[in-house]
Amino acid sequence: MKELVFNVDRNSTLPMYQQVYRYIKAQIISGKIAENSKLPSVRQLAELLQVSRNTTQLGYEQLQAEGYIRSEFKKGYYVQASILELLSISKTTPHTKASSKNIVNPTIDFQAGAVDGINFPLVKWRNLSNKVLKDNLIYQYGENQGDLLLRESLAKYLFQSRGVRATSDQIVIGSTTQQLLTILSILLKKEHTQIAVEDPGYNGARELFSLQSYSVVPIPVNEDGIDITHLEKCNARLVYVTPSHQFPLGITMPINERYNLIEWAEKVNGYIIEDDYDSEFRYKQQPIPSLQSLTNSEHIIYLGTFSKALLPSIRLSYLVLPKEILIRYHQIASLLQQTASTLHQRTIHHFIEKGHWYAHLRKMKTIYKQKMKVLCDTIQMHFKDTVKIIGGSSGIYIVIEVVTKQSEKWLVKEALKNGVKVYPCSPFYMENFPSYPTIQLGFAGLEELEIRKGIEKLADAWLNIE
Repeated sequence: MKELVFNVDRNSTLPMYQQVYRYIKAQIISGKIAENSKLPSVRQLAELLQVSRNTTQLGYEQLQAEGYIRSEFKKGYYVQASILELLSISKTTPHTKASSKNIVNPTIDFQAGAVDGINFPLVKWRNLSNKVLKDNLIYQYGENQGDLLLRESLAKYLFQSRGVRATSDQIVIGSTTQQLLTILSILLKKEHTQIAVEDPGYNGARELFSLQSYSVVPIPVNEDGIDITHLEKCNARLVYVTPSHQFPLGITMPINERYNLIEWAEKVNGYIIEDDYDSEFRYKQQPIPSLQSLTNSEHIIYLGTFSKALLPSIRLSYLVLPKEILIRYHQIASLLQQTASTLHQRTIHHFIEKGHWYAHLRKMKTIYKQKMKVLCDTIQMHFKDTVKIIGGSSGIYIVIEVVTKQSEKWLVKEALKNGVKVYPCSPFYMENFPSYPTIQLGFAGLEELEIRKGIEKLADAWLNIE
């Protein structure tokens, strides 16, 4: 496929896998590669570009994580049709065509869901995967609840790292947070018609419960996380929260509020869905214990994922169910096929047991801490009091509040004109919108030089404009 042949710059500060990712992405966006087109294999592309397979593999995985391509089992990689439909923003009218000349393909993408793929221990992962491929397990359908060995490893890891008390039987493995929330919505539906959610909060969760015919009740978020006083005033007995790293504001719920939230659940005989999102990456203090670790209460459902610490394409999340909900799960478990890769499940088990997981987390925490510092320092240098940084002590993204008369939409558009893609926070709000526009900036997938350059471009785009 000649459209994929280009000169990889081996002297560039931009990693080669990022060059591959960006080039293919640009070809897809421009329409030079048609929808549903089959892409060369990892090996073929590596030979075409004269780079390592590791480079092309990481490039493909980033494209897949962002939805530009899809992987079909035993067939290979294909361009995702739905992406091209979304990208074909109006070639229909002269007005649209004229305005599109001002929009350039972003050279720096502050995507919150991206990770640092260049530091992923691919050799160790591949060796463990090859070991698993020699096991007869790979030729069988996996357990609906998830691989038993992984559940046993997870039970030990969660207790050591987050204080979560769970047996392997209480753990349910799935591919994504959304898939596991779908299962929960089915298990809880008989006795719950309402669910309280953080406002702002993770829109993927609230939209999923809404699709399952739940009435979604927005609860304001204050400096301590979800406002429990407001929660107590609503009729919901089910709440979805992100107490360790509130999405999207990055707030950590203090210990006294955690006990207050647990007390609320016990009082109303309800459930807390604790999404321990981004809890691995804290840079200024030790993590506060999970809600589940603070009590013997059967009112907490614990939810976690590996995707932010590994690679988005290794799609694997997990639930820890209290006993009553576990009974309901086993009643319908035969209807719930496992969606997580059996190969990935067993590979992660070995990855944990051999100590690679802990070493990887330590390494990435150091790398992300430095990237966070570079991002915050560069913002403060260029914007000073014009921008307020929110959530700058944990996670792999920050939120900035921009003191301006301009709209959030204008900020996003002007950034894109300058070759930078940033993300609006308005989709995360239901009612309690902030006074100034807020923007989400992910940094994990960018090099330090890209972070600095990106913020400089934002300053050029946003400052000194009435």
